[in-house]
Amino acid sequence: MSSPSAGNRLKETAKNAANKVESTAKEAVDNPVQAKKDFLHHPLTRAALPFVNGGISGMVATTCIQPIDMVKVRLQLAGEGVRTGPRPTALGITREIIAKGKVLDLYTGLSAGLLRQCVYTTARLGFFDTFQTLLQKRAEQKGTQIGFAERGAAGLTAGGLAAFIGNPADLALIRMQSDGLKPPEQRANYRSVFDALKRITASEGVFRLWAGATPTIVRAMALNFGQLSFFAESKAQLKTRTSLSETNRTFGAAAIAGFFASFFSLPFDFVKTRLQKQQRGPDGQLPYRGFLHCAGKVMKEEGPLRFYRGFGTYYVRIAPHVMITMVVADYLKLVTA
Repeated sequence: MSSPSAGNRLKETAKNAANKVESTAKEAVDNPVQAKKDFLHHPLTRAALPFVNGGISGMVATTCIQPIDMVKVRLQLAGEGVRTGPRPTALGITREIIAKGKVLDLYTGLSAGLLRQCVYTTARLGFFDTFQTLLQKRAEQKGTQIGFAERGAAGLTAGGLAAFIGNPADLALIRMQSDGLKPPEQRANYRSVFDALKRITASEGVFRLWAGATPTIVRAMALNFGQLSFFAESKAQLKTRTSLSETNRTFGAAAIAGFFASFFSLPFDFVKTRLQKQQRGPDGQLPYRGFLHCAGKVMKEEGPLRFYRGFGTYYVRIAPHVMITMVVADYLKLVTA
């Protein structure tokens, strides 16, 4: 007797669930705006949206900018350990990459770049927006406005946290982009970012995935201080002092933020690239012992200006990336408001 009874209860439960789904779907069709609001204004959705929007905007920007990033990495690794010699150019490196393979070789490491944005930009923009919301609420309670110092602290904190989380994907990206600089017999020929992460972990240990974490975190803090803090401040100042449209304010603030992000972060990005690219030589030793040793060695052997090699390329990479990221993020905020 219990088995048929249990079967009937199960059928009744399934029928009720189906009716509820049908009713919800009908309500969404009849009143899509309200259905959208109900979902988008759920507390969990509101908490997740800054992170989701940040990740999507970062991945869109990376897809557009990846070839420039590839050239930037090759510029930083050219002439390692040599003060003098031929000075590589962005155009020359681009021609060399295309001549050796295909145009699509400029997109080497895209999977790692997208994974990095999925982790890193999701975290940094999500944390920054969350911090901004909390700061705005506190400012409103006090009857004041958010200051540049508070925006700066939010940018520094968001950048540092996100960089630590995203370091493994960043290291895989550098390894994949620098692999083509090695002789053919020494290349790893990674098939994808997951293949790179797996092989690096197997051959060098899991903690190797956080190689260069210190300069990565410092670079991210410097970059996000320049990008997020100056973007938010510039946009606020342009709104107060000019009659520019919302779109023009976004592009103008992004261009300003791109310059300061590049200026503050390039030296740390340079050291980070060197540390993440290095591998043990035949003697089992690494070329650099750490952040300070790498910076000191470059300063001594290659000169202080080497830290700013490729600034133009770096800015051309950073500024559009900032602009695309912030424009897409602003649009996503608008449609999910």
